[in-house]
Amino acid sequence: MKPQLILLGAPGTGKGTQAKKIVEKLGYTHISTGDLLRSEISKNSELGMKVKGIMDRGDLVNDQVVLELLNANCDIANSAYIFDGFPRNIEQAELLETNVLKGIKSKAIYFNMDLEVLVERISNRRVAPKSGEIYNLLSKPPKNEGKCDISGEDLVHRKDDNAETVRNRLEVFRNTIAPILDYYESKGVLVSIDASRSANEVYDLVEQAVNS
Repeated sequence: MKPQLILLGAPGTGKGTQAKKIVEKLGYTHISTGDLLRSEISKNSELGMKVKGIMDRGDLVNDQVVLELLNANCDIANSAYIFDGFPRNIEQAELLETNVLKGIKSKAIYFNMDLEVLVERISNRRVAPKSGEIYNLLSKPPKNEGKCDISGEDLVHRKDDNAETVRNRLEVFRNTIAPILDYYESKGVLVSIDASRSANEVYDLVEQAVNS
């Protein structure tokens, strides 16, 4: 049985790109709590109505509801999942272990990258809103300047992708990720990967971690 995967890393480290590769090549199911919330609401299930009520009030969905959502949608004993975006703090990491994984084999993969390299990477990011494609002016520029290769639409530079905002966001992330890394390291399931390498090289490291 393949281990359940918990992907950890700051915005811009390439977790999304690697998650797609893991799904395509290793047969995992990618779990996005945001997608699960929307799906549950669209099904008009009892849980979905509870979630809709919380969101309609403008409140954040609490950890217990997220855990309920995960348990309702994951067959942990028989399938392999990628958890991405949860946990975001040490309390969530502990709840995920005790309420969802319950001792089943898992690996926490940390996409590690120098802060200044990340700032440069994110501040050069451009997004195609309709196609969802993400470009980088340094490492993955579009064929035609300012246009998406797939849809031809104009690329957008998000307002919060400027260097100063990115640096502030990453400092907050660095402070919150440390106890999570300590937690998974103490359990002996943490694998740290150099995310500054090429996407193919990073995937090779991920695959080694999954199979080790």
